Amino acid sequence: MNRRPLGCLIEIAETLVLTLVIFLVIQAFVAQPYQVQQESMRRTLEEGQYVLVDKLTPNFNDYSRGDIIVFAPPNSDGQNAVPFIKRVIGEPGDTVEIRDGAVYVNGTRINEPYVFSGPTRTAEDEGFWQVPEGSLFVMGDNRNNSTDSRSRSIGPVPRQNVIGRAFLRYWPLNALGILPTPTYEEVPLPNGE
Repeated sequence: MNRRPLGCLIEIAETLVLTLVIFLVIQAFVAQPYQVQQESMRRTLEEGQYVLVDKLTPNFNDYSRGDIIVFAPPNSDGQNAVPFIKRVIGEPGDTVEIRDGAVYVNGTRINEPYVFSGPTRTAEDEGFWQVPEGSLFVMGDNRNNSTDSRSRSIGPVPRQNVIGRAFLRYWPLNALGILPTPTYEEVPLPNGE
């Protein structure tokens, strides 16, 4: 049975349109690729690597300490701005303190084996922050080369600025793998709750 060429072309066009719609829906609501363009997560994520960003599950299981998130930089119109990628250190209500190069959350020093060890920063990087409701305190793993919540220009990141949670490094193939999320069981809840 011969198909007419026009009917075949219409079927191909319908398939391509449906494929494009499915791709756009997945990218908008489920997962999105992201290329690391900064050195702030060095060792954990290198510049030029690609990760897959989960946009769906944070609607059911909110971001928590240790997650690596991608977010729109402050004061950006969302267009042509390169998103930032950092690690969540403080959740809403937490206190974050940096002293003698160590990070304390709710008064407890956290273990951070993922931090890239480079030259130590100056005392001006030390401080104390209270994480407001609806925000996250984030820091890069390459602390000496990261503009993050310690900076007045960034500060705690409002939840609505977060694009999603990076969970899979997929390029280059020799770096393929799930991004581990550390647990901080030693950290008490804010205000001793």
